[in-house]
Amino acid sequence: MTSDELTLRQAIIDKCRWMNDAGLNQGTSGNISARSGDVMLVTPSAIPYDEMEPEMIVSMPLEGDYGAWSGPLKPSVEWRFHLDIMIARPEVNAIVHTHSTYATTMAIARKPIPACHYMVAVFGGNDVRCADYALYGTKQLSENALKALEDRTGCLLANHGMITVGSDLAQAMWRAVELETIAKQYHLSLTIGGPVILSDAQMAETLAGFYGYGLQDNDKAIDQAAADN
Repeated sequence: MTSDELTLRQAIIDKCRWMNDAGLNQGTSGNISARSGDVMLVTPSAIPYDEMEPEMIVSMPLEGDYGAWSGPLKPSVEWRFHLDIMIARPEVNAIVHTHSTYATTMAIARKPIPACHYMVAVFGGNDVRCADYALYGTKQLSENALKALEDRTGCLLANHGMITVGSDLAQAMWRAVELETIAKQYHLSLTIGGPVILSDAQMAETLAGFYGYGLQDNDKAIDQAAADN
């Protein structure tokens, strides 16, 4: 194991602990993965994050024997959508899956999140889609998630939770926080008569502003512009 991989394994554990401490997840229901060269590193199944050590993080090849893994513990039951997203989306280097309260509330109601706030544009379009329901850990759930994530960096999973992706762990977690925040705001707006939805033209203006911000790559430009706003 290289020093870089060891650092990444510890970073995965640190993000897992942080998302629970921040109230973004409960228990071991969430899971996190990161790309490390030609393998995916993913959290093991059903291990409390406070007990997790770097050597417990599971390694899975991105090419070759699909579903193969190495490590002392088996991978998260949700390894399929983590692996399939990374294979299908080479720009994705990190994935966060949580059962955060408000995003999961929307997922339970099977309500996609519309353009109730301009920050919805952070996820790549005019809404955050809700993937069709499928049993946890299945190939069907993975396929449904991939469809909901087309041209997007976050989605809900019906009756389940949320997924966000990023170019690194920090960005994927930042998007998870943003998605939970917007889900909460949308939920609260529904209790006072419902939101006023931004038009396609208004959202296009926001997206153009994000993509035109500075000279960074698109993902980092969106992050910086959103943070500055």
